[in-house]
Amino acid sequence: MLKLLERTFQVDSSKADAWAHLADVESWPTWARHIRKLEITPPGELSDHSAGALVLTNGIRSTFRMTELNPGRNWKWTGPFLWITVDYDHQFCELGPRQCEILFVLEGSGFGVGIFGRLFAAIYARNLDRAIPRLIAELNGEK
Repeated sequence: MLKLLERTFQVDSSKADAWAHLADVESWPTWARHIRKLEITPPGELSDHSAGALVLTNGIRSTFRMTELNPGRNWKWTGPFLWITVDYDHQFCELGPRQCEILFVLEGSGFGVGIFGRLFAAIYARNLDRAIPRLIAELNGEK
């Protein structure tokens, strides 16, 4: 596995509230505006069996499946990109009763990860860097 991208940020929200907000994956387009639509199966709470499909605003479609779930601490899902496999880890750390740190980690493996993974990470970083401030505002209760 090659670490391709990492983003850490703090929010004025309890860890439980931050987890619940992000676990409502189908509402992500409110803050991740590069995502047009996102569907999770089976519907409802994230589980070891969760899988998803998303459509980006540019029409690109992608799928992923849950590969690690530690409720309240982190979840990781995995999906393909060209000839590589990409792991998306979502980690939560309580800093206080109403403060939480969130860490997004993107790792890749497979043929050409050094080239295609870095290309994917560069594109993904731009989208994530625009989305994180909107996510922080939602979690902080700002309009």
